[in-house]
Amino acid sequence: MSRLRVSAISFLNTAPLMWDFDHGDLRRDYRVDYTLPSACAEILRNGMADIGIIPAAAYTTIPDLLVIPDVAIAARGPVRSILLVSKVPVDQIKTVAADTSSRSSVALLQVLFTKFIHTKPEFIPMLPQLDPMLKQCDAGLLIGDPALLARTDGFHVYDLAEEWKRFTRKSFVFAFWAVRKQALQDQDGTRVADAFQKSRDSGLQPENIARTAKEWSARLGLSEPEIITYLMDNIYYKLDSGCLEGLGLFYQYAAECGALPKAPTLEFL
Repeated sequence: MSRLRVSAISFLNTAPLMWDFDHGDLRRDYRVDYTLPSACAEILRNGMADIGIIPAAAYTTIPDLLVIPDVAIAARGPVRSILLVSKVPVDQIKTVAADTSSRSSVALLQVLFTKFIHTKPEFIPMLPQLDPMLKQCDAGLLIGDPALLARTDGFHVYDLAEEWKRFTRKSFVFAFWAVRKQALQDQDGTRVADAFQKSRDSGLQPENIARTAKEWSARLGLSEPEIITYLMDNIYYKLDSGCLEGLGLFYQYAAECGALPKAPTLEFL
């Protein structure tokens, strides 16, 4: 069988998902390249990868994908790494500097403004650097590691996953693994799904979370306890029924307010 190409995200929150690829034997069976969430989806769309961990939004625009069951990057409360940082209260925001590295987070913010805050600020794409963002705009949207590292004292800070839960009582799914159907022609789909599920399970073992925290602490400048809390308490790595309900509602709202096209029905590997 051919060696499947995997496009993964170079953020801390994906590290547990990649455990067996980075520390185990799966490197022999898969070729892994790391990039940003939006680039990961584009690589999968262009056929340059067979499997990608895509922002939930990307599923609405890339045809012929199958979702790997039970694995996600999600949140059932505050996530800490998807933040709207503002100089003014949220209902007074007129302009948002948007880190476009994850279309799902941008779409989620559009849904929150349209459906629940009932305003429509202008979104301006910018690099994820808070000072320049707030010099040009009322607020900045930070995603992933830049959000974890941002100095937000003195600003209004809104955790998007927490706001979604407050308004809807639902979990939020930021990303999941998707496979191009064509790539599975000579593959055992069950074996592929098992590999990604088992890698997630390995990565969430307490001793491996501790190793991940040690590896990433120096890289990010966060303490090991901060990282452990983030990975164990803020990120939820299962695509369970509660997450699927939240994902379906997000797709519905995003289509209604024009943030995303109508999503196709989820098809699972």
